[in-house]
Amino acid sequence: MMQHVEGSGRRGGVFFRTVAVAVTLSLAACGRPVGVMQPVGENVPGTSKVDLLVATTRLPDKDPAILFSGERGPGLKIDAVSISIPPEANRKVGQVQWPSRLPGNPLKNFVTLAVKPLASEADGRAWLHAELPKDRRVLIFVHGFNNRYEDAVYRFAQIVHDSHADVAPIVFTWPSRASIFDYAYDKESTNYSRDSLEELLRRVAADPAVGDITVMAHSMGSWLAVESIRQMAIRNGRVAPKIKNVILASPDLDVDVFGRQFAALGKDKPHFTLFVSRDDRALSLSRRISGSVDRLGQIDPTVEPYRSELEKQGITVLDLTKLKTGDGLNHGKFAESPEVVKLIGARLIAGQTITDSDVGIGDAVGAVALGAAQTVGSVAGAAVSAPIAIFDPRTRANYGEQWRRAGASAGNTVGSLGDSVEATGNNVGQTLGQ
Repeated sequence: MMQHVEGSGRRGGVFFRTVAVAVTLSLAACGRPVGVMQPVGENVPGTSKVDLLVATTRLPDKDPAILFSGERGPGLKIDAVSISIPPEANRKVGQVQWPSRLPGNPLKNFVTLAVKPLASEADGRAWLHAELPKDRRVLIFVHGFNNRYEDAVYRFAQIVHDSHADVAPIVFTWPSRASIFDYAYDKESTNYSRDSLEELLRRVAADPAVGDITVMAHSMGSWLAVESIRQMAIRNGRVAPKIKNVILASPDLDVDVFGRQFAALGKDKPHFTLFVSRDDRALSLSRRISGSVDRLGQIDPTVEPYRSELEKQGITVLDLTKLKTGDGLNHGKFAESPEVVKLIGARLIAGQTITDSDVGIGDAVGAVALGAAQTVGSVAGAAVSAPIAIFDPRTRANYGEQWRRAGASAGNTVGSLGDSVEATGNNVGQTLGQ
C-alpha cells in the first residue's frame, strides 16, 4: 500500500509539474492584441526597418490584420513583409516589444509597415535579388511549436535586427494553432510542410545570385528543417551545396531520430551547430509526452555517448545551461541573449569557428604564458564558469595545437613539463567543451 501511495505521489508530482509548464507556456502569449499584421503606414524617424520574405503553408485568414491562421493551407504562399523596430533607447536587445493595444506606437512597439503578396516565383526571386547583401548570404528561419504567424515574423525580425546579420532574411512559418493543447496537431503540421520547405530551399539554392544559405530552426521547427534537408538529400543524392550551415536552437528532436536523419544527409553535410540547455522546461515537457527519450536540445555534450558522436561528426554545441535570460521556460535563450544573437550574426552564419573570445572568456588561450601554472588554472576556471560553454571539435583541435607550439618554443622555460604541455592544452580545449 505504501509503495502504491508513493508511486501515485510521484505520478501526481509529474502531472502537476507538467500542468505548471503548460500553463506557463500558455501565459507567455497572453496580453497581446490580435491583428498586429495590419500595416500602420510609413517608417517613423528613429526606428529601424527589417524587410523579410515570409513563406508559409498556413491557411489565409479572412481578416487582413491576422493574415494567416493556424490551419493548413493548400500550398506555399509568399509575402514581402516590413517590420518597424523601436529606437534602441526604448527597447531591450533580445526582446520583442509587443503593443498592448492597436495600433502600436512605432517608437515603443514592433509594428507592421507593409505586407505585399508575391504571387509568382519570379516575384520572390526579384525580392531576393534586391535584398541580397554583397556576400550573397541567405538566412532561412523555421519557428517552433505554439507560434502564431505574427509570432514567427516578429521574432525573426528581432533576431535579424539584434544580430546585425548581413543576410537576405527569409522566414518559413508552418501551421501552428498556437495552443499548448495542440502539440500533436503542430507536430503533424511539420510533416505536412516538409515538401514546401524543401521546395523553398531548392528555389533559393538554385538561384545563381545566391552565394550560401544558413538554415536556422527553433524547437519543433528543427524536426521540420532537418527532415526537409534529409528529404532533399534522398531525392537528389545530396544536400544542395549552397546550404553550408544548419543552426538548431533548443531542438525538440528525439536524439535517436536525429541520428538517423543526420546519417541520411550523405557525405557532404552542412555544418551543424546546436544550442542546448539542460534547464529547458519546454523540452522537459516534450520529453515526458514523447516516451521519455532525450531531446536533442537538452543533452549534455560533455558526457557519453554524445561527446564521442559530436566529436566524430564535427557538430558544434553551445551549452547555454548557465546563461540566464528573461525566458521563464529557458526555451528561447538563443534569441533573448544579446551574446548569442551577436554570435549568430557575426560568426555562425559565416560558418566561422567560435572561440573563447567570442563568448567573453578572454582574448586568446594561445596567449597565456605557459610558465605560470596558476594562469593555466585560471583559464580553465574561466572556461568552466563562462555562461556559454563551447563544444567544438575544430576549436579544441586549434587550441591543442596552439598549446603544443607554445610548449615547443618555450624550451628550457617549460623544462620538465615536456609532453604534459600538449596534454594540458588538450585538457583546456576539452574544458572549453564543458
